[in-house]
Amino acid sequence: MIPFFFSGCGWRPRPVDDDIPGNHILASQLFSVADAGKVMYGHQDDLSYGHSWKVTDWKNDDLERSDVKDVSGKYPAVLGFDLGGIEVGDSCNLDGVPFGLIRKAALTHRSRGGVVTFSWHLRNPLTGGNSWDISSNQVVASVLEGGEKHEEFIVWLDRLADFLNSLGKAPVIFRPWHENIGSWFWWGGNLCSAEQYKALFRLTRERLEEKGVENLLWCYSPNGPISKEDYMSRYPGDDIVDILGTDIYEYVGNGTIEEAGERYVAQVKEMLSVIETISKEKSKLMCLSETGLEGLVDPNWWTGSLYPAIEGFPICYVLTWRNAHDKPEHFYAPWKGFVHEEDFKVFSEKKDIVLL
Repeated sequence: MIPFFFSGCGWRPRPVDDDIPGNHILASQLFSVADAGKVMYGHQDDLSYGHSWKVTDWKNDDLERSDVKDVSGKYPAVLGFDLGGIEVGDSCNLDGVPFGLIRKAALTHRSRGGVVTFSWHLRNPLTGGNSWDISSNQVVASVLEGGEKHEEFIVWLDRLADFLNSLGKAPVIFRPWHENIGSWFWWGGNLCSAEQYKALFRLTRERLEEKGVENLLWCYSPNGPISKEDYMSRYPGDDIVDILGTDIYEYVGNGTIEEAGERYVAQVKEMLSVIETISKEKSKLMCLSETGLEGLVDPNWWTGSLYPAIEGFPICYVLTWRNAHDKPEHFYAPWKGFVHEEDFKVFSEKKDIVLL
């Protein structure tokens, strides 16, 4: 695998130096993007399926299909995957993507010069439910040292470590325990104390490193918009976090599309302003780790909402969510033939937006 960096006029190969850890090389790559005033565009699950297709024979597939590429002629610079299910030994993640395909897609994308980021919607170890099972506020306590599920959770972390180690030296971003100020996941704001959340994040990093996982950049990504005080209230620590992120989506609701767009732009700007202040104080990378408008009902969402919201902020990447092949209305990027695809083409060709 040949690491890449951004030189100001495009992606260029960087000589391999075994003395430099892969995550340091990736951090340098991302800092170079932000310092150049560029933003890498990312899409969840992009190589594994799209709006009306999916990879079925991943072992023999070259993984050249992409909804983003079908529209723009380029791959997204950042590729996102979720590892939910790896902890219990499933062969596929919670969206039905084989972990073998995820591994192959991640390595293929890195070989093309792209960046890979992993989220983790894991099961609820106390109740047996999913990440959204918030029926108990004792789940985080149960997995910490001394808790009734601690030993089982260590096994879960070890299975996660085995997968991450199977990537070899390929550096990736890991974004666990996200949207933690809200209370829709079992690790959310009303489900555990701030100290318990911090301990959970620290336990995760320390255990993975004990198991030899060394090539991660760790992203902290609360839901936004929130104040600086709220953002930092559960911050795990400078020694734990490498990238400051946030998840913000646009929702139309009962209002108009125009009102939704204006609200989204204001919210993203407000949140990125908060993160930029912290980023400068701590010399950390920053990103818009999840965003999008389901169904892209606004024909000018890319140039009228997303771009004005992020323009001028030193984020290294922005990632929109997935195009579900089995849910026709659940998509966050255009595909070839989509009625509003032209607006994405305009967005993708802007001088400060990076695709591969």
